[in-house]
Amino acid sequence: MKITGTHFNYYQVCKRKLWLFANGINFEHTSDLVFEGKLIHEDSYPQRSAKYEEIELDGIKVDFYDAKNKVIHEIKKSNKVEIAHEWQLKYYLYVFEQNGIAGVTGILEYPTLRRTQEVFLSEPDRSEIEDMKTDIVRIISDDACPPLQKKGICKNCSYYEFCYSREEEE
Repeated sequence: MKITGTHFNYYQVCKRKLWLFANGINFEHTSDLVFEGKLIHEDSYPQRSAKYEEIELDGIKVDFYDAKNKVIHEIKKSNKVEIAHEWQLKYYLYVFEQNGIAGVTGILEYPTLRRTQEVFLSEPDRSEIEDMKTDIVRIISDDACPPLQKKGICKNCSYYEFCYSREEEE
């Protein structure tokens, strides 16, 4: 089973979202927020498509890779789930390393916030990624969907209607 950057991101955000996505229940295509994120990705750095390349490698797909400087650029709409973005990018660095491309660093870019953040992969991160991979496989292989855990970010999630369709209004 190929673990993707999306799996890593959702693992940080919500185990239920991870399970639903991995088991083919997908609502991203109907989400205005996801569409807005794609527009930001496409419109924020139009000159990059000529200079850098989008790369797919071993189940991951990075926004832009600067091969000369060995830097992965990952573009995000907002920093509300920044820890998930960091781990997704660390996983990309890990996959590059596992495929013999050493010394790669990453930059998280938040164009609407006009902010960037450098991301590096440490030895403890490598160990943590191995543990996360094991847990991700365990979660998505389970027959049952993890229970709903109400979080502040739920209302902005493409799975919100699905998860809360049976909830009573309080």
